[in-house]
Amino acid sequence: MAEKMRAVRLYAEWDPKPEFVLGPKDIDGRQTYLGSKVYRNPRIKIEEIDVPEPGPGEVLIEVKVCGICGSDVHMAQADDDGYIWYPGLTGFPCTLGHELSGIVREAGPGALDKNTSKPFKGGEWVTAEEMLWCGSCKPCADGWPNHCERLDEIGFNVNGAFAKYIVLPSKVLWSLDPLKGKYKDEEVFKLGSMVEPTSVAYNAVVERGGGIRPGDNVVILGGGPIGMAACAVLKRQGAARVILSEPEEGRAQLALKLGADYVINPTRESFSERVLDITNGMGASLFLEATGLPTIVYPEIEKVIWEGRTLNSTVVVVARADAKIPVTGEVLQVRRARIVGAQGHSGHGTFPRVIQSMAAGMNMLPMMTKTIKLDEVPEHIVKLRTDRKECKISCIML
Repeated sequence: MAEKMRAVRLYAEWDPKPEFVLGPKDIDGRQTYLGSKVYRNPRIKIEEIDVPEPGPGEVLIEVKVCGICGSDVHMAQADDDGYIWYPGLTGFPCTLGHELSGIVREAGPGALDKNTSKPFKGGEWVTAEEMLWCGSCKPCADGWPNHCERLDEIGFNVNGAFAKYIVLPSKVLWSLDPLKGKYKDEEVFKLGSMVEPTSVAYNAVVERGGGIRPGDNVVILGGGPIGMAACAVLKRQGAARVILSEPEEGRAQLALKLGADYVINPTRESFSERVLDITNGMGASLFLEATGLPTIVYPEIEKVIWEGRTLNSTVVVVARADAKIPVTGEVLQVRRARIVGAQGHSGHGTFPRVIQSMAAGMNMLPMMTKTIKLDEVPEHIVKLRTDRKECKISCIML
């Protein structure tokens, strides 16, 4: 009989909205790229499942830390009609959790360690990309693995890391060795679990947004983990002013520790007027939309671009949302501005660069504001729907 382990699992009913038509990458009754149009009545269970076994090119990882992501919250949250909030790739039932670190315990044939260019032996400390790209489709071959045509995602449509073990392809693993000796052992695993969300921010502001020049002004909307990580990344890039819009006081204070120079509470003051005041009328070179509330925040971004003196501003949309962005083309045209979308974190050396940045002093540990056990994961996923006092809540299995 296979060994068993406890896992946090999400169940939901396949019930496409009447107007929804399955796309070429959807699988009827199994998975969809538009979860909020298809899955209803989500519910979380802790149950026993089989410990997986690694196949060719795969490794078995003993999970040490796994963080709760906003995506976990939105997959488990229903709207007034019972449909899940999360609009992206989903396939249920599924073990949740994708922000992970752990130790390799077993490796299948052909599972190679990029850190040594040799087979995994077992005992290696690793983190993992959440996106399981195929490497064979045209987007992958063109160098865009975040947009793989056969994409699977850990904790979204394949079993994730809120469990003792997870099996993953060796190609998505990255060594945590650069962090050893510079942080305590427990801290290495905590930081390892935050490489994934930090890499999402890095991909958004550097790879998709084009990065900045030292001395530029940047604006981040939303003080969740992605917004917080963007503060740290952009400050290390040399931003003169990192300005965050975030109403929750605890998160505002945390952002100042991670790299923000100014925090605006948009419920108490005009976001656009305050940005223009802080920057002496210049505005910003880069805006990161990490709130998921485009109808509320984009008009204010647009006002800063229109009234500010900075040309060539880039607005990066990283938060997932069903709502349409209310764009005025004239503003983009006259101010030579642009809007780009950002998804994922894979490719272009993003993971190793984030790990090396952490090793060089970009300490993301303050972002982890609460640690819990596996049994507590479901209640905290529900709690995070309304409670914004915590930034990153992580499950510790050390």
